[in-house]
Amino acid sequence: MPTFKMPLSGDVVQSINPWTAFLSPIGSQFGVVNINLGQSSAPAVEEQVLTDVASYGKQLGRVGDALIVLLAHFHPKTPLSQDETAAIDALKDMLAEIADIKERHSRRALQP
Repeated sequence: MPTFKMPLSGDVVQSINPWTAFLSPIGSQFGVVNINLGQSSAPAVEEQVLTDVASYGKQLGRVGDALIVLLAHFHPKTPLSQDETAAIDALKDMLAEIADIKERHSRRALQP
């Protein structure tokens, strides 16, 4: 027996966009990149810094580059504890991984 369907009663196909699948409270914005400023004491300042100065990634990249320079010239007066040495080594490892990724994308990168 043939299948009989009334107009507009066919199979339903629905695409779910993961960016908008879960709605937030009224007033939210949906776009390619959305920044949740969280519990900032000055959200207008953060928004303007992100808009006019640099993204979070660029800010962190510059802090990382400055840390690489400082670590290269760091000569402690007293020996570091095992925990302090481990913390600096973990930071250097992370900064080296970030530099490798930047270089794979043809970006300038300082190596620790």
